[in-house]
Amino acid sequence: VHAQPQHQLLSTQATSLHCAFLQVGFQKILTLTYVDKLIDDVHKEFRDKYRNEFQQKGTLGLLNGTFDFKDDFLRLLREAEESSKVRAPTVMKTFEQSVKSQKTVKCMIETRGEKPKEKVKTKKNKGSKKEGVETVTASNKAAPGEKQPSSAGDKEELTKDEILQKNREEFFKRHMKAGEKSSKSPKPDTQKEKGKKPRVWDLGNSNAKVLDYSDSTTNGNSEACPVEEFDPDVALGDRNREPGRLYDLEYESDEEAEEEKVIQNTSKPSTKKGGLGGMFGMLKGLVGSKSLTREDMDPVLEKMKDHLIAKNVAAEIAVQLCESVAKKLEGKVMGTFTTVTSTVKQALQEALVQILQPQRRVDVLRDVMDAQRHRRPYVVTFCGVNGVGKSTNLAKISFWLIENGFSVLIAACDTFRAGAVEQLRTHTRRLNALHPPESHGGRTMVQLYEKGYGKDAAGIAMEAISYARNQGFDVVLVDTAGRMQDNAPLMTALAKLIAVNAPDLVLFVGEALVGNEAVDQLVKFNKALADHSMAQTPRLIDGIVLTKFDTIDDKVGAAISMTYITSKPIVFVGTGQTYCDLRSLNAKAVVAALMKA
Repeated sequence: VHAQPQHQLLSTQATSLHCAFLQVGFQKILTLTYVDKLIDDVHKEFRDKYRNEFQQKGTLGLLNGTFDFKDDFLRLLREAEESSKVRAPTVMKTFEQSVKSQKTVKCMIETRGEKPKEKVKTKKNKGSKKEGVETVTASNKAAPGEKQPSSAGDKEELTKDEILQKNREEFFKRHMKAGEKSSKSPKPDTQKEKGKKPRVWDLGNSNAKVLDYSDSTTNGNSEACPVEEFDPDVALGDRNREPGRLYDLEYESDEEAEEEKVIQNTSKPSTKKGGLGGMFGMLKGLVGSKSLTREDMDPVLEKMKDHLIAKNVAAEIAVQLCESVAKKLEGKVMGTFTTVTSTVKQALQEALVQILQPQRRVDVLRDVMDAQRHRRPYVVTFCGVNGVGKSTNLAKISFWLIENGFSVLIAACDTFRAGAVEQLRTHTRRLNALHPPESHGGRTMVQLYEKGYGKDAAGIAMEAISYARNQGFDVVLVDTAGRMQDNAPLMTALAKLIAVNAPDLVLFVGEALVGNEAVDQLVKFNKALADHSMAQTPRLIDGIVLTKFDTIDDKVGAAISMTYITSKPIVFVGTGQTYCDLRSLNAKAVVAALMKA
Protein backbone atom coordinates (compact mmCIF):
# COMPACT_ATOMS: atom_id res chain seq x y z
CA VAL A 1 0.00 0.00 0.00
CA HIS A 2 1.46 3.36 -1.05
CA ALA A 3 -0.32 6.42 0.44
CA GLN A 4 0.00 9.92 -0.98
CA PRO A 5 -1.67 13.17 0.31
CA GLN A 6 -4.72 12.66 -1.93
CA HIS A 7 -4.32 9.18 -3.55
CA GLN A 8 -3.72 5.59 -2.52
CA LEU A 9 -2.02 2.84 -4.56
CA LEU A 10 -2.57 -0.88 -3.94
CA SER A 11 -0.30 -3.43 -5.66
CA THR A 12 0.21 -7.21 -5.64
CA GLN A 13 2.94 -9.53 -6.91
CA ALA A 14 2.96 -13.12 -8.03
CA THR A 15 5.63 -14.68 -5.82
CA SER A 16 5.96 -17.77 -7.97
CA LEU A 17 6.45 -15.77 -11.20
CA HIS A 18 8.73 -13.05 -9.69
CA CYS A 19 7.07 -10.11 -11.39
CA ALA A 20 4.92 -7.11 -10.39
CA PHE A 21 1.46 -8.18 -11.19
CA LEU A 22 -1.13 -5.42 -10.65
CA GLN A 23 -1.37 -1.87 -9.35
CA VAL A 24 -4.67 -0.07 -8.67
CA GLY A 25 -4.70 3.63 -7.85
CA PHE A 26 -7.71 5.59 -6.60
CA GLN A 27 -8.51 8.78 -4.65
CA LYS A 28 -8.51 8.58 -0.86
CA ILE A 29 -11.86 10.30 -0.65
CA LEU A 30 -13.52 7.29 -2.39
CA THR A 31 -14.45 4.38 -0.16
CA LEU A 32 -14.00 1.35 -2.48
CA THR A 33 -14.70 -1.79 -0.55
CA TYR A 34 -14.16 -4.13 -3.51
CA VAL A 35 -10.55 -3.21 -4.36
CA ASP A 36 -8.96 -6.06 -2.38
CA LYS A 37 -11.35 -8.59 -3.89
CA LEU A 38 -10.70 -7.21 -7.41
CA ILE A 39 -6.94 -7.53 -7.00
CA ASP A 40 -7.23 -11.13 -5.80
CA ASP A 41 -9.59 -12.11 -8.64
CA VAL A 42 -7.42 -10.48 -11.35
CA HIS A 43 -4.33 -12.08 -9.83
CA LYS A 44 -5.82 -15.58 -9.99
CA GLU A 45 -7.36 -15.11 -13.48
CA PHE A 46 -4.15 -13.76 -15.03
CA ARG A 47 -1.98 -16.42 -13.39
CA ASP A 48 -4.16 -19.31 -14.48
CA LYS A 49 -4.53 -17.97 -18.06
CA TYR A 50 -0.85 -17.29 -18.80
CA ARG A 51 0.90 -19.81 -16.50
CA ASN A 52 2.34 -21.88 -19.40
CA GLU A 53 3.72 -18.85 -21.24
CA PHE A 54 5.47 -17.67 -18.07
CA GLN A 55 7.14 -21.01 -17.56
CA GLN A 56 8.27 -21.38 -21.22
CA LYS A 57 9.53 -17.86 -22.01
CA GLY A 58 10.73 -16.83 -18.54
CA THR A 59 10.76 -13.42 -17.01
CA LEU A 60 12.86 -11.75 -19.73
CA GLY A 61 10.74 -13.18 -22.48
CA LEU A 62 7.65 -11.53 -21.07
CA LEU A 63 9.05 -8.08 -21.81
CA ASN A 64 8.50 -8.54 -25.60
CA GLY A 65 5.21 -10.44 -25.26
CA THR A 66 1.64 -9.08 -25.36
CA PHE A 67 -1.34 -10.14 -23.29
CA ASP A 68 -4.96 -9.73 -24.33
CA PHE A 69 -6.48 -9.33 -20.83
CA LYS A 70 -8.60 -6.21 -21.18
CA ASP A 71 -11.96 -7.95 -21.61
CA ASP A 72 -11.26 -10.26 -18.69
CA PHE A 73 -10.29 -7.34 -16.44
CA LEU A 74 -13.44 -5.37 -17.31
CA ARG A 75 -15.56 -8.44 -16.59
CA LEU A 76 -13.94 -8.95 -13.18
CA LEU A 77 -14.31 -5.25 -12.37
CA ARG A 78 -18.02 -5.33 -13.27
CA GLU A 79 -18.58 -8.41 -11.11
CA ALA A 80 -16.78 -6.79 -8.15
CA GLU A 81 -18.83 -3.62 -8.44
CA GLU A 82 -22.10 -5.59 -8.60
CA SER A 83 -21.16 -7.66 -5.56
CA SER A 84 -20.43 -4.48 -3.58
CA LYS A 85 -23.84 -3.07 -4.52
CA VAL A 86 -25.57 -6.19 -3.25
CA ARG A 87 -23.84 -5.83 0.15
CA ALA A 88 -24.59 -2.13 0.48
CA PRO A 89 -24.99 -0.96 4.12
CA THR A 90 -28.49 -0.49 5.43
CA VAL A 91 -29.75 3.06 5.26
CA MET A 92 -31.04 4.69 8.44
CA LYS A 93 -34.79 5.11 8.60
CA THR A 94 -36.25 8.55 8.24
CA PHE A 95 -38.56 10.02 10.86
CA GLU A 96 -41.62 9.41 8.65
CA GLN A 97 -40.73 5.70 8.47
CA SER A 98 -40.35 5.34 12.26
CA VAL A 99 -43.06 4.21 14.68
CA LYS A 100 -42.85 7.45 16.61
CA SER A 101 -44.06 9.49 13.64
CA GLN A 102 -47.30 7.47 13.62
CA LYS A 103 -48.16 8.65 17.15
CA THR A 104 -50.26 11.77 17.63
CA VAL A 105 -50.16 14.46 20.28
CA LYS A 106 -53.37 13.13 21.79
CA CYS A 107 -51.94 9.70 22.60
CA MET A 108 -48.90 11.29 24.24
CA ILE A 109 -50.93 13.40 26.70
CA GLU A 110 -51.67 11.79 30.03
CA THR A 111 -54.77 12.92 31.89
CA ARG A 112 -55.26 12.79 35.65
CA GLY A 113 -56.97 9.67 36.92
CA GLU A 114 -56.05 7.64 33.86
CA LYS A 115 -54.66 4.25 34.78
CA PRO A 116 -51.60 3.29 32.76
CA LYS A 117 -52.57 -0.40 32.52
CA GLU A 118 -52.65 -0.48 28.75
CA LYS A 119 -49.08 0.86 28.58
CA VAL A 120 -47.82 -1.89 30.83
CA LYS A 121 -49.57 -4.52 28.73
CA THR A 122 -48.14 -3.12 25.52
CA LYS A 123 -44.64 -3.13 27.03
CA LYS A 124 -44.97 -6.74 28.05
CA ASN A 125 -46.45 -7.87 24.72
CA LYS A 126 -43.86 -6.34 22.42
CA GLY A 127 -43.66 -9.52 20.39
CA SER A 128 -47.36 -9.48 19.55
CA LYS A 129 -47.58 -5.95 18.15
CA LYS A 130 -49.41 -7.03 15.02
CA GLU A 131 -52.09 -8.87 16.99
CA GLY A 132 -52.61 -5.85 19.23
CA VAL A 133 -53.05 -3.54 16.25
CA GLU A 134 -55.63 -5.89 14.73
CA THR A 135 -57.64 -6.08 17.94
CA VAL A 136 -57.59 -2.29 18.34
CA THR A 137 -58.86 -1.75 14.81
CA ALA A 138 -61.59 -4.35 15.34
CA SER A 139 -62.75 -2.70 18.58
CA ASN A 140 -62.72 0.68 16.87
CA LYS A 141 -65.04 -0.61 14.18
CA ALA A 142 -67.35 -2.22 16.78
CA ALA A 143 -67.69 0.90 18.90
CA PRO A 144 -67.63 3.98 16.70
CA GLY A 145 -69.33 6.24 19.26
CA GLU A 146 -66.57 5.97 21.87
CA LYS A 147 -63.34 7.98 21.88
CA GLN A 148 -60.96 6.14 19.62
CA PRO A 149 -57.21 6.36 19.71
CA SER A 150 -55.64 7.46 16.48
CA SER A 151 -54.86 4.56 14.17
CA ALA A 152 -53.38 4.10 10.73
CA GLY A 153 -56.84 4.10 9.12
CA ASP A 154 -57.66 7.51 10.59
CA LYS A 155 -54.42 8.96 9.30
CA GLU A 156 -55.22 7.88 5.80
CA GLU A 157 -58.59 9.64 5.93
CA LEU A 158 -57.40 12.84 7.68
CA THR A 159 -54.40 14.96 6.80
CA LYS A 160 -51.72 15.86 9.34
CA ASP A 161 -52.98 19.43 9.74
CA GLU A 162 -56.52 18.22 10.41
CA ILE A 163 -55.29 15.74 13.03
CA LEU A 164 -53.27 18.45 14.81
CA GLN A 165 -56.22 20.86 14.77
CA LYS A 166 -58.51 18.20 16.17
CA ASN A 167 -56.10 17.32 18.97
CA ARG A 168 -55.66 21.01 19.89
CA GLU A 169 -59.44 21.50 20.18
CA GLU A 170 -59.78 18.47 22.45
CA PHE A 171 -56.83 19.64 24.55
CA PHE A 172 -58.31 23.13 25.08
CA LYS A 173 -61.78 21.69 25.90
CA ARG A 174 -60.29 19.43 28.56
CA HIS A 175 -58.35 22.29 30.14
CA MET A 176 -61.41 24.57 30.12
CA LYS A 177 -63.36 21.94 32.05
CA ALA A 178 -60.51 21.60 34.55
CA GLY A 179 -60.49 25.41 35.01
CA GLU A 180 -64.22 25.48 35.71
CA LYS A 181 -63.85 22.75 38.34
CA SER A 182 -61.03 24.61 40.08
CA SER A 183 -63.03 27.87 40.08
CA LYS A 184 -65.93 26.12 41.83
CA SER A 185 -63.68 24.92 44.65
CA PRO A 186 -63.84 27.12 47.80
CA LYS A 187 -60.04 27.36 48.20
CA PRO A 188 -58.74 30.58 46.67
CA ASP A 189 -55.70 30.19 44.45
CA THR A 190 -52.98 32.73 45.03
CA GLN A 191 -51.48 33.57 41.67
CA LYS A 192 -47.72 33.70 41.75
CA GLU A 193 -46.05 36.47 39.82
CA LYS A 194 -44.00 35.11 37.01
CA GLY A 195 -40.45 36.24 36.39
CA LYS A 196 -37.64 37.20 38.76
CA LYS A 197 -37.56 40.63 40.30
CA PRO A 198 -34.20 42.41 40.55
CA ARG A 199 -32.93 42.54 44.11
CA VAL A 200 -32.45 45.99 45.59
CA TRP A 201 -29.74 46.20 48.22
CA ASP A 202 -30.49 48.46 51.17
CA LEU A 203 -26.95 49.76 51.52
CA GLY A 204 -26.16 49.87 47.82
CA ASN A 205 -25.08 53.02 46.03
CA SER A 206 -27.56 53.78 43.28
CA ASN A 207 -25.50 56.62 41.84
CA ALA A 208 -23.85 55.12 38.76
CA LYS A 209 -21.82 58.27 38.07
CA VAL A 210 -19.63 57.50 41.06
CA LEU A 211 -18.38 54.33 39.34
CA ASP A 212 -17.99 55.83 35.84
CA TYR A 213 -14.40 56.86 35.13
CA SER A 214 -14.42 56.15 31.42
CA ASP A 215 -13.96 59.81 30.43
CA SER A 216 -10.97 60.35 32.71
CA THR A 217 -7.75 60.91 30.76
CA THR A 218 -5.68 62.39 33.57
CA ASN A 219 -2.15 61.28 34.31
CA GLY A 220 -1.96 62.23 37.95
CA ASN A 221 -1.57 65.97 37.57
CA SER A 222 -3.62 68.05 39.98
CA GLU A 223 -4.53 70.57 37.28
CA ALA A 224 -6.05 67.89 35.05
CA CYS A 225 -7.84 65.97 37.81
CA PRO A 226 -11.57 66.70 37.76
CA VAL A 227 -13.37 67.29 41.02
CA GLU A 228 -15.34 64.14 41.73
CA GLU A 229 -18.91 64.35 42.93
CA PHE A 230 -19.85 61.71 45.50
CA ASP A 231 -21.46 61.38 48.90
CA PRO A 232 -18.91 62.41 51.59
CA ASP A 233 -20.72 60.29 54.19
CA VAL A 234 -19.81 57.17 52.23
CA ALA A 235 -16.10 58.03 52.21
CA LEU A 236 -15.84 59.51 55.70
CA GLY A 237 -18.16 57.35 57.75
CA ASP A 238 -18.36 59.19 61.08
CA ARG A 239 -19.23 62.87 60.56
CA ASN A 240 -19.13 63.74 64.29
CA ARG A 241 -15.45 62.99 64.72
CA GLU A 242 -12.77 65.54 65.45
CA PRO A 243 -10.79 66.33 62.26
CA GLY A 244 -7.18 65.19 62.31
CA ARG A 245 -7.48 63.15 65.49
CA LEU A 246 -6.35 59.52 65.53
CA TYR A 247 -8.69 57.71 67.92
CA ASP A 248 -7.67 54.72 70.03
CA LEU A 249 -9.19 51.30 69.65
CA GLU A 250 -12.32 50.88 71.71
CA TYR A 251 -12.42 48.08 74.25
CA GLU A 252 -14.46 46.80 77.14
CA SER A 253 -12.58 46.92 80.43
CA ASP A 254 -12.45 44.00 82.84
CA GLU A 255 -14.39 45.98 85.46
CA GLU A 256 -17.32 46.53 83.08
CA ALA A 257 -17.33 42.86 82.14
CA GLU A 258 -17.33 41.85 85.80
CA GLU A 259 -20.22 44.23 86.55
CA GLU A 260 -22.23 42.65 83.75
CA LYS A 261 -21.52 39.18 85.14
CA VAL A 262 -22.64 40.27 88.63
CA ILE A 263 -25.90 41.68 87.24
CA GLN A 264 -26.54 38.45 85.32
CA ASN A 265 -25.84 36.32 88.37
CA THR A 266 -28.18 38.36 90.59
CA SER A 267 -30.97 38.11 88.03
CA LYS A 268 -30.81 34.30 88.12
CA PRO A 269 -32.71 32.51 90.91
CA SER A 270 -30.34 31.32 93.62
CA THR A 271 -30.29 27.61 94.36
CA LYS A 272 -30.57 26.50 97.97
CA LYS A 273 -27.25 25.27 99.30
CA GLY A 274 -25.82 24.76 102.71
CA GLY A 275 -23.86 27.61 104.19
CA LEU A 276 -20.78 25.51 104.79
CA GLY A 277 -20.80 24.14 101.22
CA GLY A 278 -20.95 27.64 99.71
CA MET A 279 -18.13 28.84 101.93
CA PHE A 280 -15.91 25.88 101.06
CA GLY A 281 -16.66 26.51 97.35
CA MET A 282 -15.46 30.09 97.67
CA LEU A 283 -12.28 29.06 99.46
CA LYS A 284 -11.50 26.36 96.92
CA GLY A 285 -8.30 27.06 95.01
CA LEU A 286 -7.03 29.76 97.37
CA VAL A 287 -3.36 29.61 98.28
CA GLY A 288 -2.09 31.12 101.46
CA SER A 289 1.58 32.11 101.97
CA LYS A 290 2.91 29.47 99.58
CA SER A 291 5.72 29.72 97.06
CA LEU A 292 4.68 28.74 93.53
CA THR A 293 6.29 25.73 91.89
CA ARG A 294 6.39 24.64 88.26
CA GLU A 295 4.02 21.75 89.03
CA ASP A 296 1.40 24.23 90.34
CA MET A 297 1.59 26.43 87.26
CA ASP A 298 1.83 23.80 84.50
CA PRO A 299 -1.92 23.05 84.21
CA VAL A 300 -2.80 26.76 84.22
CA LEU A 301 -0.04 27.62 81.72
CA GLU A 302 -1.17 24.82 79.41
CA LYS A 303 -4.70 26.25 79.34
CA MET A 304 -3.31 29.75 78.80
CA LYS A 305 -1.18 28.54 75.89
CA ASP A 306 -4.17 26.89 74.18
CA HIS A 307 -6.21 30.04 74.79
CA LEU A 308 -3.56 32.25 73.14
CA ILE A 309 -3.28 29.95 70.12
CA ALA A 310 -7.08 29.99 69.77
CA LYS A 311 -6.87 33.80 69.74
CA ASN A 312 -4.57 33.66 66.68
CA VAL A 313 -1.24 34.04 68.48
CA ALA A 314 1.52 32.10 66.74
CA ALA A 315 2.13 28.77 68.48
CA GLU A 316 5.86 29.37 68.90
CA ILE A 317 5.28 32.77 70.50
CA ALA A 318 2.54 31.42 72.79
CA VAL A 319 5.00 28.82 74.13
CA GLN A 320 7.70 31.47 74.68
CA LEU A 321 5.26 33.76 76.52
CA CYS A 322 4.16 30.99 78.87
CA GLU A 323 7.80 30.05 79.53
CA SER A 324 8.71 33.63 80.41
CA VAL A 325 5.71 33.90 82.77
CA ALA A 326 6.67 30.59 84.46
CA LYS A 327 10.25 31.74 85.03
CA LYS A 328 9.03 35.05 86.42
CA LEU A 329 6.58 33.47 88.89
CA GLU A 330 8.57 30.41 89.95
CA GLY A 331 9.43 30.66 93.66
CA LYS A 332 7.21 33.69 94.23
CA VAL A 333 5.27 33.68 97.52
CA MET A 334 1.54 34.01 97.00
CA GLY A 335 -0.85 36.16 99.01
CA THR A 336 -3.47 34.75 101.38
CA PHE A 337 -6.58 35.14 99.21
CA THR A 338 -5.14 34.60 95.73
CA THR A 339 -5.38 31.67 93.32
CA VAL A 340 -2.80 30.26 90.95
CA THR A 341 -5.01 31.02 87.94
CA SER A 342 -5.49 34.68 88.84
CA THR A 343 -1.78 35.12 89.56
CA VAL A 344 -0.72 33.57 86.24
CA LYS A 345 -3.36 35.53 84.34
CA GLN A 346 -2.25 38.83 85.86
CA ALA A 347 1.42 38.13 85.08
CA LEU A 348 0.54 37.19 81.50
CA GLN A 349 -1.48 40.40 81.03
CA GLU A 350 1.46 42.49 82.24
CA ALA A 351 3.79 40.68 79.83
CA LEU A 352 1.42 41.24 76.91
CA VAL A 353 1.04 44.96 77.65
CA GLN A 354 4.82 45.27 77.84
CA ILE A 355 5.17 43.55 74.44
CA LEU A 356 2.65 45.90 72.81
CA GLN A 357 4.43 48.98 74.14
CA PRO A 358 7.96 48.81 72.68
CA GLN A 359 10.72 51.14 73.80
CA ARG A 360 10.72 53.16 70.56
CA ARG A 361 7.51 55.04 69.89
CA VAL A 362 6.83 56.30 66.36
CA ASP A 363 5.26 59.78 66.31
CA VAL A 364 4.61 60.54 62.66
CA LEU A 365 3.30 64.10 63.12
CA ARG A 366 6.30 65.12 65.21
CA ASP A 367 8.72 63.63 62.66
CA VAL A 368 6.93 65.39 59.77
CA MET A 369 7.22 68.76 61.52
CA ASP A 370 10.91 68.07 62.17
CA ALA A 371 11.41 67.36 58.45
CA GLN A 372 9.59 70.62 57.62
CA ARG A 373 12.10 72.57 59.67
CA HIS A 374 14.89 71.02 57.60
CA ARG A 375 12.96 71.86 54.39
CA ARG A 376 12.77 68.32 53.08
CA PRO A 377 9.87 65.89 52.57
CA TYR A 378 9.17 63.14 55.08
CA VAL A 379 9.26 59.81 53.16
CA VAL A 380 7.22 56.76 54.20
CA THR A 381 7.52 53.44 52.33
CA PHE A 382 4.80 50.78 52.54
CA CYS A 383 5.68 47.12 51.97
CA GLY A 384 4.00 43.79 52.54
CA VAL A 385 2.57 40.69 50.89
CA ASN A 386 -0.17 40.70 48.26
CA GLY A 387 -3.70 41.77 49.10
CA VAL A 388 -3.21 43.06 52.65
CA GLY A 389 -4.45 46.60 51.89
CA LYS A 390 -1.35 48.70 51.31
CA SER A 391 -2.96 51.12 48.84
CA THR A 392 -6.18 51.46 50.84
CA ASN A 393 -4.43 52.23 54.11
CA LEU A 394 -2.02 54.55 52.32
CA ALA A 395 -5.09 56.58 51.28
CA LYS A 396 -6.37 56.58 54.88
CA ILE A 397 -3.02 57.86 56.17
CA SER A 398 -3.02 60.49 53.40
CA PHE A 399 -6.43 61.72 54.56
CA TRP A 400 -5.23 61.85 58.19
CA LEU A 401 -2.12 63.84 57.20
CA ILE A 402 -4.17 66.26 55.07
CA GLU A 403 -6.53 66.92 57.97
CA ASN A 404 -3.48 67.78 60.06
CA GLY A 405 -2.44 70.38 57.49
CA PHE A 406 0.30 68.49 55.60
CA SER A 407 0.47 68.20 51.81
CA VAL A 408 1.00 64.68 50.46
CA LEU A 409 2.60 63.32 47.28
CA ILE A 410 1.69 59.69 46.52
CA ALA A 411 4.35 57.81 44.54
CA ALA A 412 2.86 54.96 42.50
CA CYS A 413 5.76 52.47 42.61
CA ASP A 414 3.54 49.41 42.15
CA THR A 415 4.30 49.03 38.46
CA PHE A 416 3.34 45.36 38.32
CA ARG A 417 -0.28 44.86 39.48
CA ALA A 418 -2.91 45.76 36.91
CA GLY A 419 -5.05 48.68 38.13
CA ALA A 420 -2.66 49.78 40.90
CA VAL A 421 -2.05 53.23 39.38
CA GLU A 422 -5.75 53.71 38.62
CA GLN A 423 -6.63 52.82 42.22
CA LEU A 424 -4.30 55.51 43.57
CA ARG A 425 -5.60 57.97 40.98
CA THR A 426 -9.15 57.38 42.22
CA HIS A 427 -8.09 57.96 45.82
CA THR A 428 -6.33 61.16 44.75
CA ARG A 429 -9.49 62.46 43.09
CA ARG A 430 -11.60 61.68 46.12
CA LEU A 431 -9.16 63.24 48.57
CA ASN A 432 -9.02 66.38 46.41
CA ALA A 433 -12.82 66.46 46.42
CA LEU A 434 -12.90 66.20 50.21
CA HIS A 435 -10.13 68.79 50.62
CA PRO A 436 -10.23 71.07 47.56
CA PRO A 437 -7.48 73.65 47.04
CA GLU A 438 -9.99 76.44 47.80
CA SER A 439 -10.18 75.27 51.42
CA HIS A 440 -6.39 75.43 51.81
CA GLY A 441 -5.55 78.78 50.23
CA GLY A 442 -5.26 77.42 46.68
CA ARG A 443 -2.73 74.78 47.68
CA THR A 444 -3.15 71.25 46.30
CA MET A 445 -3.05 68.96 49.30
CA VAL A 446 -2.60 65.62 47.54
CA GLN A 447 -1.11 64.69 44.19
CA LEU A 448 -0.17 61.46 42.44
CA TYR A 449 3.26 60.90 40.88
CA GLU A 450 3.21 57.99 38.43
CA LYS A 451 5.14 56.79 35.40
CA GLY A 452 2.91 53.92 34.30
CA TYR A 453 3.69 50.22 34.40
CA GLY A 454 6.78 48.13 33.84
CA LYS A 455 9.24 50.75 35.14
CA ASP A 456 11.88 50.53 37.86
CA ALA A 457 10.19 51.20 41.22
CA ALA A 458 13.36 52.53 42.86
CA GLY A 459 13.84 55.08 40.07
CA ILE A 460 10.22 56.27 40.29
CA ALA A 461 10.55 56.70 44.06
CA MET A 462 13.73 58.74 43.64
CA GLU A 463 12.09 61.00 41.05
CA ALA A 464 9.01 61.42 43.27
CA ILE A 465 11.13 62.48 46.27
CA SER A 466 13.03 64.98 44.11
CA TYR A 467 9.74 66.32 42.70
CA ALA A 468 8.28 66.68 46.23
CA ARG A 469 11.37 68.58 47.39
CA ASN A 470 11.12 71.01 44.46
CA GLN A 471 7.35 71.49 44.76
CA GLY A 472 7.35 71.85 48.55
CA PHE A 473 5.34 68.76 49.54
CA ASP A 474 5.51 67.79 53.21
CA VAL A 475 5.13 64.01 52.98
CA VAL A 476 5.88 61.41 50.29
CA LEU A 477 4.00 58.10 50.61
CA VAL A 478 5.63 55.36 48.49
CA ASP A 479 3.32 52.53 47.47
CA THR A 480 5.17 49.33 46.49
CA ALA A 481 4.01 46.12 44.83
CA GLY A 482 2.89 43.21 46.98
CA ARG A 483 5.37 40.38 47.17
CA MET A 484 5.63 37.07 48.99
CA GLN A 485 8.43 36.70 51.49
CA ASP A 486 9.90 33.72 49.58
CA ASN A 487 10.27 35.58 46.26
CA ALA A 488 13.97 36.42 46.21
CA PRO A 489 14.05 38.69 43.08
CA LEU A 490 11.19 40.88 44.35
CA MET A 491 12.69 41.07 47.85
CA THR A 492 15.97 42.17 46.27
CA ALA A 493 14.13 44.93 44.38
CA LEU A 494 12.46 46.11 47.62
CA ALA A 495 15.81 46.19 49.43
CA LYS A 496 17.24 48.22 46.54
CA LEU A 497 14.35 50.72 46.72
CA ILE A 498 14.85 51.22 50.47
CA ALA A 499 18.65 51.37 50.25
CA VAL A 500 18.70 53.87 47.37
CA ASN A 501 16.01 56.26 48.64
CA ALA A 502 16.62 55.94 52.44
CA PRO A 503 13.02 56.61 53.58
CA ASP A 504 12.38 58.06 57.03
CA LEU A 505 9.87 55.33 57.91
CA VAL A 506 9.44 51.78 56.56
CA LEU A 507 6.02 50.38 57.42
CA PHE A 508 5.14 46.72 57.06
CA VAL A 509 1.46 46.26 56.23
CA GLY A 510 0.04 43.00 57.59
CA GLU A 511 -3.36 41.44 58.06
CA ALA A 512 -4.86 40.83 61.46
CA LEU A 513 -6.24 37.55 60.07
CA VAL A 514 -2.90 35.71 59.94
CA GLY A 515 -1.55 33.51 62.70
CA ASN A 516 1.76 31.65 62.32
CA GLU A 517 2.19 33.25 58.87
CA ALA A 518 2.80 36.67 60.48
CA VAL A 519 6.02 35.45 62.08
CA ASP A 520 7.29 33.95 58.82
CA GLN A 521 6.48 37.11 56.84
CA LEU A 522 8.18 39.54 59.19
CA VAL A 523 11.25 37.40 59.82
CA LYS A 524 11.87 36.87 56.09
CA PHE A 525 11.16 40.51 55.18
CA ASN A 526 13.70 41.71 57.74
CA LYS A 527 16.19 39.03 56.68
CA ALA A 528 15.85 39.99 53.00
CA LEU A 529 16.31 43.69 53.75
CA ALA A 530 19.42 42.89 55.80
CA ASP A 531 20.93 40.48 53.25
CA HIS A 532 20.42 42.69 50.19
CA SER A 533 21.45 45.94 51.83
CA MET A 534 24.94 47.26 51.03
CA ALA A 535 25.16 49.41 54.17
CA GLN A 536 26.94 48.30 57.33
CA THR A 537 23.81 48.97 59.39
CA PRO A 538 21.01 47.71 57.12
CA ARG A 539 17.63 49.39 57.17
CA LEU A 540 14.87 47.14 58.52
CA ILE A 541 11.16 47.53 59.22
CA ASP A 542 10.42 50.50 61.51
CA GLY A 543 6.74 49.94 62.26
CA ILE A 544 3.63 47.92 61.47
CA VAL A 545 0.24 48.78 59.96
CA LEU A 546 -2.31 46.19 61.10
CA THR A 547 -5.20 45.98 58.62
CA LYS A 548 -8.66 44.33 58.59
CA PHE A 549 -8.91 44.58 62.36
CA ASP A 550 -12.70 44.86 62.13
CA THR A 551 -13.01 41.34 60.69
CA ILE A 552 -11.44 39.31 63.52
CA ASP A 553 -13.74 39.98 66.51
CA ASP A 554 -11.56 39.17 69.55
CA LYS A 555 -8.88 37.08 67.78
CA VAL A 556 -6.22 39.76 68.00
CA GLY A 557 -3.22 37.47 68.39
CA ALA A 558 -1.54 38.71 65.20
CA ALA A 559 -0.75 42.01 66.94
CA ILE A 560 1.12 40.12 69.66
CA SER A 561 2.97 37.94 67.14
CA MET A 562 4.13 40.88 65.00
CA THR A 563 5.32 43.09 67.84
CA TYR A 564 6.96 40.22 69.72
CA ILE A 565 8.99 39.03 66.74
CA THR A 566 10.18 42.49 65.59
CA SER A 567 10.07 44.58 68.79
CA LYS A 568 8.58 47.31 66.57
CA PRO A 569 5.40 49.24 67.39
CA ILE A 570 2.06 48.99 65.61
CA VAL A 571 1.71 52.54 64.29
CA PHE A 572 -1.72 52.35 62.65
CA VAL A 573 -4.67 49.96 62.80
CA GLY A 574 -7.16 49.75 59.92
CA THR A 575 -10.72 49.11 61.09
CA GLY A 576 -12.89 49.58 57.98
CA GLN A 577 -13.24 50.80 54.42
CA THR A 578 -13.72 54.56 54.86
CA TYR A 579 -10.98 57.17 55.18
CA CYS A 580 -11.77 57.68 58.87
CA ASP A 581 -11.39 53.99 59.77
CA LEU A 582 -7.85 54.44 61.06
CA ARG A 583 -6.93 54.00 64.71
CA SER A 584 -3.88 53.95 66.93
CA LEU A 585 -3.15 50.83 68.94
CA ASN A 586 -4.43 50.68 72.49
CA ALA A 587 -2.47 47.99 74.30
CA LYS A 588 -5.14 47.58 76.98
CA ALA A 589 -7.81 47.06 74.33
CA VAL A 590 -5.82 44.33 72.60
CA VAL A 591 -4.92 42.57 75.86
CA ALA A 592 -8.52 42.77 77.11
CA ALA A 593 -9.77 41.19 73.87
CA LEU A 594 -7.00 38.61 74.00
CA MET A 595 -7.70 37.51 77.58
CA LYS A 596 -11.46 37.50 77.07
CA ALA A 597 -12.81 33.97 77.49
